[in-house]
Amino acid sequence: MLPLLYSALTRALPPLGLLVLNRRCRRGKEDRGRLSERRGIAGEKRPPGPLLWIHAASVGEATAVLGLIERLLDTRPTLQILVSTGTVASARLLEGRLPARARHQFAPLDLPGWVARFLDHWRPDLAVWVESELWPNLVLATHRRGIPMMLVNARLSARSYRRWRRLPGMIRPMLDAFAACLAQDGAQAERLRRLGAPNAVTLGDLKAAAAALPVDRTELERLRHEVGPRPLWLAASTHAGEEEIAACVHRAVCDRHRSLLTIIAPRHPARGDAIEAMLERAGLHVSRRSRGEPVTDRTDIYLADTMGELGLFYRLAGIAFIGGSLVPKGGHNPFEPARLGCAVLHGPHIANCTAMAAALATAGATQTIADGEELSRAVSALLADPAVREERAAAGARVAADGSAVLDRILDQLARLLDPVAPAEGASRC
Repeated sequence: MLPLLYSALTRALPPLGLLVLNRRCRRGKEDRGRLSERRGIAGEKRPPGPLLWIHAASVGEATAVLGLIERLLDTRPTLQILVSTGTVASARLLEGRLPARARHQFAPLDLPGWVARFLDHWRPDLAVWVESELWPNLVLATHRRGIPMMLVNARLSARSYRRWRRLPGMIRPMLDAFAACLAQDGAQAERLRRLGAPNAVTLGDLKAAAAALPVDRTELERLRHEVGPRPLWLAASTHAGEEEIAACVHRAVCDRHRSLLTIIAPRHPARGDAIEAMLERAGLHVSRRSRGEPVTDRTDIYLADTMGELGLFYRLAGIAFIGGSLVPKGGHNPFEPARLGCAVLHGPHIANCTAMAAALATAGATQTIADGEELSRAVSALLADPAVREERAAAGARVAADGSAVLDRILDQLARLLDPVAPAEGASRC
């Protein structure tokens, strides 16, 4: 009953949807040149052959599925892939990283007519949903068309879980639409089962299997030469409030390491102007990556306000604090810096990556810090002791390398749905 009521109510909302999209455009949260995609109007033709549709909400989910996409395309020569997301940042990330036979479109807003238009054009043979981006019209309309669906890397925050528990008539039909729900860990699988997914199983976190972030080697060498012998550390994927903490850490650590360079890579580069203004009010000299400004002897903070370059800064820094963890955002993938030679630091808010953080902590590869004072002490200690820094980085690299088994398990589950429409190379249809 609830899905029918939701569908009926949202059927009359396209005018409001247009207002929302235009407002988001003015705030830089939509791509005006591709706004029609949010109404279900495709930006390109559907390719011939079997099509797998992967829906990944934003940057973290989009990054996580890149390794999965590459493996699928390598092993299934007839397969085409469509990736949909809902944010400008994720679209920019995927623009330069999707392989041939894969393309990106913005997901339609969850209005029945716009969803139908999207599905009418793309006609996917199989749909994979990543983590917890569950929109009722989109999920149930896909299911009604007989398109097999799988929920991969499933995760529900405590807040989302409590919200869905109040709406059992909505969440149960959605979860029942999936042929399988592959959860990140046992706690997530249990939440899904309590909400009505009897087929929820634990396979591990897909983010643990992601390939190493890419890098422009020429640019890496150029930056190394530009920075020279200065001690440095990186505050990566920071959110509002964490840049202020990083600025305080810089001032505190400078007392012991006077030529310190701090790199801040905000999760949302569009915040660059506001971050720069805050840092300058604090009396710090800022060089901005987005403007091509060089690191000079006067540079206190290198503001890495660009997309898709974390692989460059992790390789450069050697010490990485993972943002979204000193403010309650759930943290970001700690395996990314662990793969690239960093000693990893993070705050207590790591709900998005609990298993990965625990594995790193068990190996002695990471350190949990409670606040800015602890972060200052941790950064200073690592800068003063290269042997400890290298030991932690090596332990982290070993743990991160073990994550590749997760991808194999997920591919095995997907095979039973993909084999009938896009057989693996060397296989035959039965």
